[in-house]
Order: sequence, then C-alpha cells, then structure tokens
Amino acid sequence: MKYPELEKLVDIVATLRSENGCQWDREQTHTSLRQNMLEEAYEACDAIDEGDIANLREELGDVLLQVVLHSQIAKDNGEFDIEAVAKELSDKLIHRHPHVFGDTKVDSTQEILDNWDKLKKEEKKDRKSVLDGISKAQSALMSAQKISKKVVKVGFEWDSIESLKKCIESEYKEFDEAVLSGDKDKMEDEMGDIFFATVNLARWYKLDAEQALLRANKKFTKRFKKMEEIAEKPLEKYSYEEYDKLWKQAKILTEK
Repeated sequence: MKYPELEKLVDIVATLRSENGCQWDREQTHTSLRQNMLEEAYEACDAIDEGDIANLREELGDVLLQVVLHSQIAKDNGEFDIEAVAKELSDKLIHRHPHVFGDTKVDSTQEILDNWDKLKKEEKKDRKSVLDGISKAQSALMSAQKISKKVVKVGFEWDSIESLKKCIESEYKEFDEAVLSGDKDKMEDEMGDIFFATVNLARWYKLDAEQALLRANKKFTKRFKKMEEIAEKPLEKYSYEEYDKLWKQAKILTEK
C-alpha cells in the first residue's frame, strides 16, 4: 500500500456516508456541497497568497475532502467512484504530456501549451465554439480573462496597443453618455464594457487581471486600516480634504 492515508481517508468518508455514519454527511448532495467546494478552494488560495505552508497543507486537505466526498456521493448513486476520478485524470495527464510519456519533441514551454490546447480540442470534439467549456461558476473577472484569451487564439485581436487603449477611452465616453441618459441598464452595460476592455489591456501586457485586482484590494484594505488606526476622530467626521490628507499619510506609512 503506497498511500495508506489516502485509502484511510476514502474509507472514513465511506463510513460517514454509511447507514451507521453521520446524518449530516448522508444528507449531502453535489448541489448542497457546491459552495463548500468554492470556499475551500479560495481558502487554499489565501494560504498560497500569504505564504503560509502549514495552513496550505490543512486547506489542501479540505479541498481533497470535497473531492473524496463528491466521489463517494457519486458512488452511492451508482455513477462513479474515486478510482474512476483518478483514472480519468491520469489518462488525461498522460495524453496531454506526449513530450514526457511519448515521443513528441518540444523546444519551449509555448510548444507544450500549444500541444496541450490541440490535444484538449481533440478530446472535446462536441464543443462547437471556442468559447464552449468556460466555467460559469468562476468570477466574472476570471471569466472575462478566459474569454479574451480564447478568442485571441483564433485571431480576434486588436492590431495594436494604441487601438486597444482608444477602445477603452471610447467605452468611458459611452458610459458618460449612458449616465446622461439616466438609463441604469445602459449604464451597467457600458460599465461592463469598460471592465472587459480593461481585462484585455491586462492580457495584452501578460498580466493576470484577477491577481491585479486582488493586489489592489489588499493594498486598499491595508491603507484603509492604517487610516482607521491613525485617525484622531471618527472617520465619518472627516471632510473630503481631511480624508485626502489622512489617506496620503496612511499610504506613506504602509509603504515603509
């Protein structure tokens, strides 16, 4: 037995789902656990971002629990089991790495990625559009980034960074026009176009839009908390000019 703890985990989950196991575990379905899957994945990402290896180990365990639990639910329903999940993944990895498990020769990481996309396309013959298969559960920002990368691969791209920037400028003008109209739906449409075009700007420079926004959120949070810390009166009592001064102070202090 090469991985006894893995087999032990599968057995524990099977026991929890059994007639004499845990009522809560028995009541769970793929749907009821959907949010858990997302939350555990995000918590693992938090551990990665914080460089907390001990916490990452724990959070990866929670992610693994979701995989095993969903597999056990499927097994109880007569659909598939954890062994089938592992086999399908193993077969996929071998098929998409012919430069490792086959005779294919590659000279760069880009060739590896190109081969991956080609082989994936061969596997997903039922997909009619290049946009088929994009997760609907991921964040809108991540989805926009994925859509952008997909269409660029078939040549749907701005001819220069200047034309892309002009496109972003035009989206702001269209938003201003929507604001003047007072049409909330139109304003939302145009704001969405601004976001989508900006995601393409990040992609153009090979930046991860999701990571960029996460960094901005983290930076803002850090500065705002510093404002709360150094404020000499309740923040709601500050004028705009006082707020601006306090923000600049917080910015300097958090950059030290």
